[in-house]
Amino acid sequence: MVRMLLGIGNPLRGDDGAGNYVADRFRAPGWITLDCGTIPENFTGVVRRERPDLLVLVDAADMGIAPGEFRIVQPDDIGAVTFGTHALPLNILIEFLSHDAERTLFIGIQPGRTGMNQALSDAVRVGAEKLIRVLERGDLEKIEKYRG
Repeated sequence: MVRMLLGIGNPLRGDDGAGNYVADRFRAPGWITLDCGTIPENFTGVVRRERPDLLVLVDAADMGIAPGEFRIVQPDDIGAVTFGTHALPLNILIEFLSHDAERTLFIGIQPGRTGMNQALSDAVRVGAEKLIRVLERGDLEKIEKYRG
């Protein structure tokens, strides 16, 4: 089974770097992990080549919950959450990539601060570490779903 994680975000904008943080630190057998920065569409070729059984995208997403909390955001709800700055809207990217993966999940981490040249907040760092442990254990079904 091939599983792939794409971390998305801008680490120069505080908590918008949550996806990058997860991608930089998550390592597990059977997983391909990529830090996509702010232009995840540059990595679509890798996804198409690998055709993963599971594709997980992780990014900061304003869902109106406590900073550091994370949720699975269903495709129909992606338009209801606010994301950081990306060249291509994530709903379009996910739709495009879903044809090359058996299953695609988007996991949003609630940011607290996203100003320029800010570090990742403690709350988001703790949440990202918790998400990494969930991924390592393969407990994706235990992640709460976003309810818009």
